[in-house]
Amino acid sequence: EYGGELPVSALAEEMLIEGEGQVRALVTVAGNPVLSTPNGRQLEQALDGLEFMLSVDFYINETTRYADLILPPTAPLEHDHYDTTFNVFAVRNVTRFNEAVLPKPAGALHDWEIFVGLATAFAARIGTDLKPTLPPEQIIDVGLRAGPYGDGSASGLSVSRLRDYPHGLDLGPLQPNLAARLKTASHHVQAAPLLFLGDIQRFACAAPLATGQLLLIGRRHVRSNNSWMHNYHRLVKGKPRHQLLMNPADLDRLGLLDGQQVKVRSRVGMIEVDVAASDEMMPGVVSLPHGWGHGRPGVQLEIATRLPGASANDLTDERQLGVLSGNAALNGVPVEVLSA
Repeated sequence: EYGGELPVSALAEEMLIEGEGQVRALVTVAGNPVLSTPNGRQLEQALDGLEFMLSVDFYINETTRYADLILPPTAPLEHDHYDTTFNVFAVRNVTRFNEAVLPKPAGALHDWEIFVGLATAFAARIGTDLKPTLPPEQIIDVGLRAGPYGDGSASGLSVSRLRDYPHGLDLGPLQPNLAARLKTASHHVQAAPLLFLGDIQRFACAAPLATGQLLLIGRRHVRSNNSWMHNYHRLVKGKPRHQLLMNPADLDRLGLLDGQQVKVRSRVGMIEVDVAASDEMMPGVVSLPHGWGHGRPGVQLEIATRLPGASANDLTDERQLGVLSGNAALNGVPVEVLSA
């Protein structure tokens, strides 16, 4: 456990094993763990046995089809936006607040309003008071005004000021601050902790693959963003991207043809998918993209369900873990590839 979180590899097990501490209910928020976590078929079994499941989501997808209640929030263009993620990658110090493009539909709730509503109802049920919740706009405003460019500075940043600059403000070059924030004894980034260095030898002693086995790795596409963009025609049109990529030498060795359908089998399951020759793949390694496999019963994704492809996480193994982190090892999965 780290920071109150557990490795997702243990999620299905926590639901399936009976006894004290068994997980009997689940809340998902814009998630599709059936396609994005190891051994998706086992997780399907676990979700089907829950006493209650709630999903905050737009879609009835491979995961939310098991939910007893789905609460859809407003769409991205129906609420304000202030970036808290991609500013980390900016090459200059910029900030921007964007108001909603479209009006909020009658009866609709923003995701934060859904969370507050759920928390309020739960607090009332257990007999406790819920502290007042500030809307996100006010939280952002407090943060801007209390920060180095807020009240008392020449910039005087606030949400009100940013509304006057819908394309954002350039506050100048990035300011170095890492050294002052490092809490290590050496005041340097510890890029090679002793635990990591001590684990390197394990890779040199890795057991060889069984005869005929290949190593499966994943890949991601900019127009997929996990699985949810597959239900938008403009993002899935063009050449298919769902294939299992294999080095031509491995195709010849296994007696397979470029473009044919193959079976891919691991310890936990088997899928069928089209194979494609690729010189970018090293011999002994195959690649299957993440987030595909929308043909499961009950999925209501009009466009995505018509697309070919299979879920790579029907092959990944929940027992294959990073030794130090306990997290799922979603790459380097031993598989066999056979003619379908």
